[in-house]
Amino acid sequence: MRRVHPSTWIPSLYIAEGIPNVIVVTVALVMLKRLGVDNTDTSFFIAWLYLPWVIKPFWSPIVDMLGTKRLWIWAMQVLIGSALAGVAFLLPIGASLSWILALLWLVAFSSATHDIAADGFYMLELDSHKQALYVGVRSTFYRLATIVCNGPLIMLAGALEVYYGVPARAWGVVFGISALVFLCFAAYHLRALPRPAADTPHTAGQSFGDTFTAMWGTFVTFFKKPGIIAALLFMLLYRFPEALLTPICKFFLIDPIEKGGLGLTTSEVGFVQGTVGVIGLLLGGILGGIAIARDGFGRWKWPMVFAISVPNLVYVYLAYFQPQDLWSVNTCIFLEQFGYGFGFTAYMMFLLYFAKGVSETSHYAFCTGFMALSMMLPGLFAGWLQNLTGYLNFFILVIFCTPITLLVTSLIKVNPLFGRKETMVAQEN
Repeated sequence: MRRVHPSTWIPSLYIAEGIPNVIVVTVALVMLKRLGVDNTDTSFFIAWLYLPWVIKPFWSPIVDMLGTKRLWIWAMQVLIGSALAGVAFLLPIGASLSWILALLWLVAFSSATHDIAADGFYMLELDSHKQALYVGVRSTFYRLATIVCNGPLIMLAGALEVYYGVPARAWGVVFGISALVFLCFAAYHLRALPRPAADTPHTAGQSFGDTFTAMWGTFVTFFKKPGIIAALLFMLLYRFPEALLTPICKFFLIDPIEKGGLGLTTSEVGFVQGTVGVIGLLLGGILGGIAIARDGFGRWKWPMVFAISVPNLVYVYLAYFQPQDLWSVNTCIFLEQFGYGFGFTAYMMFLLYFAKGVSETSHYAFCTGFMALSMMLPGLFAGWLQNLTGYLNFFILVIFCTPITLLVTSLIKVNPLFGRKETMVAQEN
């Protein structure tokens, strides 16, 4: 069997995993705003696009039973590329928004399925030592996809808006480039991905009924875990203020001064949030991981709660004073995203802690489903609420939602030393 070095496929595979997620939940939001779609409708539509990631644990058995992970990866990449090409074709001709949203939902569904197959393929091809060795590589390249899509891709759209003078045509070119890139990924992975002997359909000696019975068993054991009510409240509400804020802050940056926004161009939004903001997010996440690895979850739980909550005040400042210098805006966005990255570490560590035990992988998938749901539900009405209150009052309301985060954090019970290196090693042994 041909041996393939992991460095030839892990970076490209996890860039491919990250790109469609960012395009659907971030790039598409900016695009709809620039196309003149109302804030209420835009946040509602984008929130519904989270749904495939919410429910993906429920069709993961199908990926196991039908075909190989390698085939699923390739097929989903072709489907994502084709759907992006469809969006690129429809935008310049002024097609109905319903068709564009349908194709974006197809991208989201295919991306969620691709996540299942890619993560499963990673575990099948690599032994436990190599999985640990390359986990930083896969994380780095997934984040690189986030930076490229949030920053340079949106900045390119802004430059093309100026060049063409027609936003729909500019965004059509951007989605066309994205489609071409993804089809190139599909062509490359058709050749580059290894063929692990273990990558076979899990149907031998097991019926569909047996598989779904086992799936139901993991579902039942998840909801019988001690502290499940507190855990679900934490998963759904820890980020409630941030979930309200996330779609609206982009609208705020784009809307003109007379509407209460900052009036930034598309390229400026790409730089402020997609470059400066993402760098702050990554630095906060890295420092948060280092802090918990050194001292444990208990030492940093409350500092991380305040880190994810207090920096939201920068949007109250920005909405009140509406500064026009990019230095002030960049500084505020960096501080808010740094705090979010640092505070989000506590959330992710809790998901890992709660998933420990029997059926750990499946239980963690359920946790990530609730994580996606926590962003989806507030997004359904965030735009409506902002239109009702205006930007300044909306951001003040977000601050008044902070006690929700404090309350649900006080309900969870976690080993204070969880996350420390020696504690994790002891648990594994």
